[in-house]
Amino acid sequence: MKDKDTEEKSAVVPEGAKQAEDIYGRWPWVERSVWSERMLQALETGVKGGKWFSLMDKVWKKENLGAAWMKTFVNGGSAGVDGQTIKQFTGQLSKELDRLQGQMRDGSYEPYPVRRCWIDKLGSKEKRPLGIPAVRDRIGEGAIRNVIEPIFERVYAEHSYGFRPGRGCKDAL
Repeated sequence: MKDKDTEEKSAVVPEGAKQAEDIYGRWPWVERSVWSERMLQALETGVKGGKWFSLMDKVWKKENLGAAWMKTFVNGGSAGVDGQTIKQFTGQLSKELDRLQGQMRDGSYEPYPVRRCWIDKLGSKEKRPLGIPAVRDRIGEGAIRNVIEPIFERVYAEHSYGFRPGRGCKDAL
């Protein structure tokens, strides 16, 4: 009879307890395939010794590379020095991501040089340089950003708006 009484009573939830989604509500832009609820809690409360370890395995994680690929695909852009377009990369997506993952894992990955092109400055006859990385390098950079951005975002000044997730020129104004 005692067990039945216990089952019928609602569980007592401690004051200030947070739902699982609360933490993702505070970090809506993080890549969920990289940042688990537990990691985000550690990010907020601090990590023992103040240093993060074992992050590289999260960079080359297949889900993270896939998420970085999607952002690269959506952004579009030209081919880098290797001449490979996003469309060509898409045609061999699984093979290319496996190759990128393997190179990152075994330490043989080296980014290609950045292709330089010159574009017109608005309202002027001058030109400005533009660097175009290879598609695979944009994916690698995105995968790294997905892992390290939340760590640095936590310590940036609140009044800083340049190149930050969820912030822009209008927010700065």
